[in-house]
Amino acid sequence: MSVATFVPEIWTGKLLTAFDKKLVYADLINRDYEGEISAAGDTVRINSVGDVAIAEYVPGTTEVDPETLDTADQTLVVDQAHYFAFEVDDVDKRQAKAGLVAEATRRAGHNLADIVDQFIVDLYTGVDADNDIGGLAITDGDTAYSMLLAMRTACNEADIPDDGRWAVLPAWITGLLLDNSKFVANPALAQTGGNLLNGKIGRAAGFDIYESNNNPLITGDDYLAWAGIKPAITMAQQINEVEAYRSHKHFADVVRGLLLYGAKLIRPDAIVTVTASQT
Repeated sequence: MSVATFVPEIWTGKLLTAFDKKLVYADLINRDYEGEISAAGDTVRINSVGDVAIAEYVPGTTEVDPETLDTADQTLVVDQAHYFAFEVDDVDKRQAKAGLVAEATRRAGHNLADIVDQFIVDLYTGVDADNDIGGLAITDGDTAYSMLLAMRTACNEADIPDDGRWAVLPAWITGLLLDNSKFVANPALAQTGGNLLNGKIGRAAGFDIYESNNNPLITGDDYLAWAGIKPAITMAQQINEVEAYRSHKHFADVVRGLLLYGAKLIRPDAIVTVTASQT
């Protein structure tokens, strides 16, 4: 590659592909409000409508008085910005095997995705307190599976829709599940066998189950496990710029890129959390 043949659209596409392949939460949140983002600090306005009241109707007697809808305005601020920059020395470019820039681009996409994942998972602190199951000791496959059932019950009690429910667990919990006969024998697990991507390990208790090393250590040996639906969290992101130029210090091409993004928990009542303890 040289600056003369660098095509920003091509390399932006390659970076986005690498980014999406490694972003565990890409399939778990929505991007409904993602628009054109050009500078850190841009905002997305999100309007939501309150509940509609239902009243009894008696034919010939009831006078129908329409209510005024309550609306709420939330702001998604695109205030997170990260960049990468690497150079390819002319000598290395001549002597290295093909794919040097492609591999560097893949690594950049992976590292950006990891940062975004960490940002998204930290939104768990805003979940409604009533949707926090509290601490559970997860010491074997049976207790891990029981935790899934407890999360399912909590979702049902919170009237969280069945469709598209997900659960993201630390790797040590998914390891226990994969050694549990109730989980492994679940027919729904086999149905996902050809589609285990982006951390997905299967399906059980009404959830698509994912694992992530970014689920935080809350305290001691207590880790976050959580479940929810796509409408709960929204994100807006864009690779704002990918460009190449000649280094003014070395005989090398420099490639750099800038990622702008923001995420918001817009439905704190649509997530259930567990503090999962290893002891």
